Amino acid sequence: MESMKRILQECPMCNGTLQVRELYCPRCRIRIQGDFEPPQSRLLSLSRKELEFVELFVRLRGNIKEVEKALGVSYPTVRGMLDGVIKNLGYTVGKQMSPEKRMEIIEKISRGELSADRAAELLKGAQEAEETQATTVEESQGEKNK
Repeated sequence: MESMKRILQECPMCNGTLQVRELYCPRCRIRIQGDFEPPQSRLLSLSRKELEFVELFVRLRGNIKEVEKALGVSYPTVRGMLDGVIKNLGYTVGKQMSPEKRMEIIEKISRGELSADRAAELLKGAQEAEETQATTVEESQGEKNK
């Protein structure tokens, strides 16, 4: 079977949304005509290479160490690939607290300069900031698509 082309989402001439009007079964050669809802997924905007990465990532249950082994690349390379997919799906990549900053918080706890509750707030705040940033981008994408 010849290589299948990816389904287009937008008209190459005017950028309008394309409609699916016909479905075809190559096995029995039946054609079904009508107005069909095209698939709606941000995943359709990813390149074939990015889709293969996402498939591998999901198959390995998001275990970056296993993805490293499977691809034969370093942790930063896998993170970079994942960040690229996240960006290409229309989300912003949140700023994670650096390991150095996390270690600084732990050291302050051990020296008695910071309570465990305050440390939890700082760590949770970094995570919430990342989640808020992703939600904001998702909401603005939704507004654009209306």
